[in-house]
Amino acid sequence: MLYRVQGIVIRSMDYGEGNKILSIYTEPAGKVGVMVRGAKKTNSRYAAVAQLLTHGDFVFFKSGKGQLGTLNQAELIDSHQKLREDLILAGYGAYLAELYEKLMPEEESSPMMFEQLKAGLEAIESGKDGGVVAHAIEMKMLGLSGYMPQLEQCVSCGVNLADSGSFSVALSVQQGGVLCPRCRHTDPRAIMITGATHKLLRLFQKLDLRRLGTTEIKPATKAELKQCMRAFMDTFFDIRWKSRSYLDQMEKYLT
Repeated sequence: MLYRVQGIVIRSMDYGEGNKILSIYTEPAGKVGVMVRGAKKTNSRYAAVAQLLTHGDFVFFKSGKGQLGTLNQAELIDSHQKLREDLILAGYGAYLAELYEKLMPEEESSPMMFEQLKAGLEAIESGKDGGVVAHAIEMKMLGLSGYMPQLEQCVSCGVNLADSGSFSVALSVQQGGVLCPRCRHTDPRAIMITGATHKLLRLFQKLDLRRLGTTEIKPATKAELKQCMRAFMDTFFDIRWKSRSYLDQMEKYLT
């Protein structure tokens, strides 16, 4: 069957002498694998579209579900060149791609998640906070996997905590959400977070990256957000994130 789809390359792997195998996240068909013959050759017409994070129109033949496709034609929409020119931006872009490659199921359509990836890459490239974009995508992945944290009510007694304001609340990863002061003792390992962090975590659950504005977040709040999201991601997904490790190394190098 011949497919004509818009997609973003979320993995590019060398194969044999001059070929590449791409994992492409597409708007109508979800994540698909495609062989690109001759893509490694310098004069290949597919060299540009076979790069990580490339957004393009792809035409490929696939004999059946679960089979590797073969690229017939491709047209570049956006190379995201600016992402590749900056070490930090490239790291965030690669992390978004890795999230989709590792967590999104094969050949399962989700136009909304395609739009979020597209918007996320564009936001990072335009100078928006890469950490905010990454955390928003992480939260969506938690939700799709059935691990969305309960951030509105105490997971123990059900009291409303949506308007915590300037007060600190406890976030229990093991129990899957926030704890009120009376129930905080039920998880000694719960993470204490400020009202600002609590508000942003709730925002991530509803955030459409196509409407992301400019955000100014204090360093201490960023550190709390990172601690919380990593705790959830590492608890529920047993994955060693290569791009996340790269970002950590760059952060240490630049500070």
